[in-house]
This record gives sequence, C-alpha cells and structure tokens, in this order.
Amino acid sequence: MPKVEVAGKTLQCDRGANLRQVLLDNGIDLYNGKAKLINCRGLGSCGTCAVEIEGEVSAPNWRDRTRRSLPPHSPAKNLRLACQTQVLGDVKLTKYDGFWGQGENPVWTAEG
Repeated sequence: MPKVEVAGKTLQCDRGANLRQVLLDNGIDLYNGKAKLINCRGLGSCGTCAVEIEGEVSAPNWRDRTRRSLPPHSPAKNLRLACQTQVLGDVKLTKYDGFWGQGENPVWTAEG
C-alpha cells in the first residue's frame, strides 16, 4: 500500500486511489480560505486543490494540464491537481498559500 506523507501525518491508501479523496477522507485541509466552500468538487475545473507532489503518481491528464496552464497557475510550477491525480507509490505533499494554492509560502508540508 502506498504511503502519503502530508501535514505531519502518514496515510495509507490503495494503489490508484484518487489523491483528493484520500486527503479529504483523512481530514486533511486541502483547500485554502473560501476555496473550502467554492470548489469544483473534483471535476478538475477550478484548480484550488493544487499541491506539490514528490513521488509516484499518475501522469497529468488533459484536465490537469489545461487548468494549470491558466492563470493564476503556471505550467512552469511543479504543482498537480489532487482531484486528477492517482497515487501509484509513496508520495510527499506540500500545499501552498493563495486561493488556488499557487502561492510561494507553504501552508503545510509532508513533515507538518
């Protein structure tokens, strides 16, 4: 079973599990500010579940690539949409500030 290190916790999930669902099922605060109320609920259209991922996950699909190519995101930044990402192996996550998680300052990291 893959391990997900996030916000000082180590979670386990099935290989191929949806990252957004793993985080929400385990009480991880994935959304910043009002994005907790206003998000696309996993459709890949809003971009508010963006996280930095270190480890083995699925390749970006067209929804992920398209949304992250639009402002305020930048395709040059090493972010992925949790809702469009499958966990394939052990991963470490970082969430940044900003409504869409596009900021420069970590809200949480794998360590805490």
